[in-house]
Formats: sequence, structure tokens, C-alpha cells
Amino acid sequence: MTEKLYLADGSIDNFDATIQTVDENRVELDRTAFYVTGGGQPHDTGFLKWENGESPVEDVKTIDGRVWHQLGGELPSEGTSVTGFIDRDRRHHMMRTHTAMHILCGVMWQRWQRVVTGGNMAALSGRMDFELDEFPQGFAQQIEELCNAEIAADRPVQVSFLPRSEAVLDRDLIRTKVNLIPENVSEIRVVDIVGLDKQADGGTHVASTGEVGRIEITKTESKGRGFKRVRFVLHDSET
Repeated sequence: MTEKLYLADGSIDNFDATIQTVDENRVELDRTAFYVTGGGQPHDTGFLKWENGESPVEDVKTIDGRVWHQLGGELPSEGTSVTGFIDRDRRHHMMRTHTAMHILCGVMWQRWQRVVTGGNMAALSGRMDFELDEFPQGFAQQIEELCNAEIAADRPVQVSFLPRSEAVLDRDLIRTKVNLIPENVSEIRVVDIVGLDKQADGGTHVASTGEVGRIEITKTESKGRGFKRVRFVLHDSET
């Protein structure tokens, strides 16, 4: 089982590890700080370096419970000690975007009591789907202003771990569908934007909402009854 270092600290951008398995153009490490594609968040990119070589990391995914790093060059052999380097700019863009999605979730719940039903993201852009019959009048401008107010409030973003038995009793986590987490997961990772939004979540986030930048709602779409989509992009704070 590969230890996922980013779960405890999303700011890690380099780490030491050992190659456990080599299979075609991919390797399995004993530990990694590369984010593994999941939960709507794409994988990290970067490279692995070892004594006599290096290779770019092009994909990171879980297959049958094992974390594989797809390499775009030469392959180290099993047992090799390597150092992984994360593309820190791309990682930070993803962290900003993921936190922005949680801000959007929090605002939707606090203002309209609507839950998120799905979402996806890229670096500095994303979309979220909500259980909503109709958009309120002036919705796009209103939610954009509310989200940017939460960014300006510079709320801390905290990560904690709860026993499953305790997590399922938390109403905030229940409404974000913690019950969909497999029964064999005994510990739940919780991301809390203090005072706004708390969810069971495995992604990477910035340390406070002030790092997100500025949210612009670019489009709202109706995908049918009870299914509305919101698209956004992020800008740096000074633009």
C-alpha cells in the first residue's frame, strides 16, 4: 500500500521513496506526494530522479487498490531510491481550484440549502452540479459576490482525521454524502473551511481562502429538472 503523503500535507512538493514494482511504463512507490486522480481532481505531474537518471511523471492512478505512476522516459529498477518532484505551480493551481469548489459548496448550502451532486476541475477552472430546480433571479452575480466575500474573509482551511463511527454522526459530513465512502474505510479525512464548509474529502487545498484569488462565474446551465450546473474560473487577486 503506497503511503499518500499529500493527505496530511498538501504543501509537500518533493519527497524520497523506493521503487516497489515496475510494470511496463509504470512504477509503484512505497510513498508518494503525487496526487492520485480521484474525486474530480486530476493527478499531479512532475518527475522522478535517481542516481543515474530521471523520468517525467505523466499520470498517477489507482488500479485495483494500487497506486501507479506512469513515466514518460526511462524506468528505474525495483528497489531503486528515487526523489519525486511535483510541478509546484500546477499543484498550487489545483489547490486553489479545489478550495474554490468547497467555497462554492459552502455558499450554496448556507444561502440556498442545496447540496452538490457532482463536479470536475482543471487548473484554475471547474464546474459544479447542484440539486436545484431553478436558478434564482440574479443567481450568477449573487453567488460570485458571496464566494468572493468568503475569499476576502481569509478563512483558515483545516485538515483533520476522524474515526468513521464519529464522522457519520456529523450532520455537515452526512449532507456531503460521507456515507458513500466504502465501509472498509475506518478513518475519514475532513477538510474544514472554518465557519463555512466541512466535507469528507481527499483532495489538496490551500491554507486559507485568501489564497484562492478571485472567482468569476462564467456560465450557469440547466441540465434538466433538479440538475443545474455552475462553471467558474479563477483569477489572481490583483487582476
